[in-house]
Amino acid sequence: MSFILTLVAARAATTLDAGTVNRVRDAVRGGVPAMLSPGEAVDIPCPAAPDLPAVRAAIGEAAIDAIPIPAGNRRKRLLIADMDSTIVTGETLDELAAYAGLKERIAAITRRSMNGEIDFADALRLRVSLLKGLKLEALEATWATTRITPGARELVATMRAHGAVTALVSGGFTWFTGRVAAQLGFDVHHANRLLDDGHALTGAVAEPILDRDAKCATLHALTAEHRLHPDETLAVGDGANDLAMIREAGLGVAYHAKPIVAGEARARIDHADLRALLFLQGYPAATFST
Repeated sequence: MSFILTLVAARAATTLDAGTVNRVRDAVRGGVPAMLSPGEAVDIPCPAAPDLPAVRAAIGEAAIDAIPIPAGNRRKRLLIADMDSTIVTGETLDELAAYAGLKERIAAITRRSMNGEIDFADALRLRVSLLKGLKLEALEATWATTRITPGARELVATMRAHGAVTALVSGGFTWFTGRVAAQLGFDVHHANRLLDDGHALTGAVAEPILDRDAKCATLHALTAEHRLHPDETLAVGDGANDLAMIREAGLGVAYHAKPIVAGEARARIDHADLRALLFLQGYPAATFST
């Protein structure tokens, strides 16, 4: 079989039942399903690239993702992940802006930037300029309410346990990526640096800006540094500034992504959590590390 179709259910919303699995298997003329997590995830071997409209028809309205990937070289040796709305559930800059009374204004700019409607670097400079004078205590308050996305701990820990390098690469800020990386065990983290005067934000960000090109360059640099083949890499993100690295990675995944990203990524997760990225690599849930 040349392809694997992985089905992953959103744990809080639905259960992957035998009837659904059998309907999908029949639709793709697949082989014997391999259970990865009962009620949550299964692999279906396929003789050719599956017909995704037929798969969706077999699934119906259930909150189940169906992701086809080539059967060979599934387990990746490099993970490069976006932070905001990927490894953490929200946008840290938008949440920080709440302490300046500017959340809605800045969130509107963020949405346009993540949808690819405006230049990322220009949007970042504008948003940060609006925060000039915000006391540094707001950073701590924002961090206190930041939540890790379900499945992120298992994703990082399991890949590291199997020898992969893990990198957090964000258009956000090192103040947050450093804390997320330390909490989850990422090997490295890269992001932008907010400037302050020791008491408050100056309204500026250090140059050069880490944008979509810098994210892609980081993917290439880490691939070369660790002497990996591009097929051995996995990139995941949700916004327009993630699209270049998603395109370039061996397995590029759009995670609960903006339309411009979801429409172009070869793999997309719309319902499940980040555990899905381990299932895509063929890891059964019983082997996950935490």
